[in-house]
Amino acid sequence: MRALSVIKSGKSKFFLIMGIVGLIAILVGFSKPFIIPVAQQTFEAPLSIYIHGALSLAWVLFFTIQSSLIHLKNYKLHIRMGFAGIFLALATSLSLHPVAKFVVERDLKLGLGEMAYSNSISLLTTGLMFLVLVGFAIYYRRQSTIHKRLLLLATIVLLWPAWFRFRHFFPNVPRPEIWFGLVLSDSLIIIAWLWDKISNKKVHPALLYPGIAIIVEQTIEVFLYDSPIWRTVGKLLYEIL
Repeated sequence: MRALSVIKSGKSKFFLIMGIVGLIAILVGFSKPFIIPVAQQTFEAPLSIYIHGALSLAWVLFFTIQSSLIHLKNYKLHIRMGFAGIFLALATSLSLHPVAKFVVERDLKLGLGEMAYSNSISLLTTGLMFLVLVGFAIYYRRQSTIHKRLLLLATIVLLWPAWFRFRHFFPNVPRPEIWFGLVLSDSLIIIAWLWDKISNKKVHPALLYPGIAIIVEQTIEVFLYDSPIWRTVGKLLYEIL
């Protein structure tokens, strides 16, 4: 009964809307590099890429459904589905490992040299941040104000590859890793802060401090990308994989 009482406080549509935005970002962002080529049977990649794509989409869909269940006040089903979310989150995070290995090997074949190793880091840090945020969300599952905010941040972290692929629609934009991979993707965190401030008179610490940490970490990644130390770390991670 206690779990039900704390969940009932989360009546805002904001999390449902953010889930829908995430689904749209995936469908639009991956339409050119993945969805359309798959439909035309021109996309070639190992099974691990399809598995990861399916799991990532499933997580965002899961987040959206869970948010809609709260909106519909179906708290019991929300709790039951939450257990499945634990395994889905773990599988989604782990699926990034073979993807990172594939990306490095693909870029090596394309002749990118040592630069290819740099690409593995962002994928692995994404999986780690996502899993840590979900883990804390599970720990605070009886405190809905914390729980839902951490899950939102975890979903935002998982969505950055989708936002980054918006660059395919705007090929003339310079430094796409900044404007799409950082500014556009992390703008959802800023929007969440504004929503919290307007709706609740303050930004909740569960949204503020992890949000700052995510922005700082991703900013560091952008500006250290392909530096000598970044290549060294990427190569070490690749060898571990």
